[in-house]
Amino acid sequence: MNTKISITAFSSISPLGNNPEEVWKKYLNDQHCFSQQFLDHQETSVAALEAESKQIITEVRESDPKYKFLDDSVLFALAASRKAVEHAGWKSGDVFGINIGSSRGATDLFEKHYKEYIDTGKAQTLASPTTTLGNISSWIAHDLQSTGPEISHSITCSTALHAILNGVAWLKSGMADKFLVGGSEAPLTDFTIAQMRALKIYSRINQIEETWPNLAFDFEKTQNTMILGEAAGVCCLEAGEKENAIAYVTSVGYATEILEHNISISAEADCFQKSMKMALKETDIKEVDVIVMHAPGTIKGDLTELRAIEKVFGSNTPLLTTNKWKIGHTFGASGILSLELALLMIQHDKFINVPFAKTQNQTRTIKKVLINAVGFGGNAVSILIEKA
Repeated sequence: MNTKISITAFSSISPLGNNPEEVWKKYLNDQHCFSQQFLDHQETSVAALEAESKQIITEVRESDPKYKFLDDSVLFALAASRKAVEHAGWKSGDVFGINIGSSRGATDLFEKHYKEYIDTGKAQTLASPTTTLGNISSWIAHDLQSTGPEISHSITCSTALHAILNGVAWLKSGMADKFLVGGSEAPLTDFTIAQMRALKIYSRINQIEETWPNLAFDFEKTQNTMILGEAAGVCCLEAGEKENAIAYVTSVGYATEILEHNISISAEADCFQKSMKMALKETDIKEVDVIVMHAPGTIKGDLTELRAIEKVFGSNTPLLTTNKWKIGHTFGASGILSLELALLMIQHDKFINVPFAKTQNQTRTIKKVLINAVGFGGNAVSILIEKA
């Protein structure tokens, strides 16, 4: 990839907060963001938005009468998108593309509408249009009054990084100059939690008794410890090197692998090996300072990604980290929150360790960070960014 792509703004709303200063402050402490909610008939560990962020979502919902019918996944994305576009200096009526994806979509609304149908035999008028995946980008375009292309998609947990792939492709092709990309997820619902428990990957660790309910990045754990979180994150991409760039997307990689099972991944994550090699095709691996791993907190998910990294980097393995021990797995938004961590580490030139893992010592300036994400079906994406 010859032309650099500038990241000119970033915004998120998550259990970490709703502004960069607050998010970075949370990363500097060793506390997780998990709390308990009664879901799927039992007390369940989740990573939910804090009160201040929930108030922001309430204000977004009340800012337009039509928004009161929208799912939280849409409202989260609206809140993040408004801030990002403002920071980038994009104006109403500007031509820019939008690609905001979600793994599950309007989960809460869908469950409520379906329950009402089962109970009454009737569906609400707006049940269909408010639960489609295309719902997110369309409402953002309406809210921001943009005039470019709108794309929504679901590629499970690699959704947000696939949005970056799409944005980069449009910008590289010359079909657009600006693209708003990211992911949003509001999965803290009974049925979603039940599905994860059915897969036997949800954490059973009692967070009252144990310090770390999610052991993402513990490669010797003996049980799956994934926990779900809610969040949205977006970034503004522009073609070329811009004066206001906070970082550059220098290269991207992607791959899939042959499935043996609906949620399978090979022992050495072949898809990750391929996506990382593609992203690093024109980069000396010794130049990569940090990898933000996908590492969802499952036994196989964490370990196979580590094996893939070892295969690709050998003795030149960079510093490794993840954020899911702290904020859980936010499905389609997880990749963009990993990008946020990468951007903050570059900005502050400080590596964020996982507190219960062996300490890794930063010995040089953080300039290049690789971000990984993978979803059910072995859809891996690797994004290499570098300091502006």
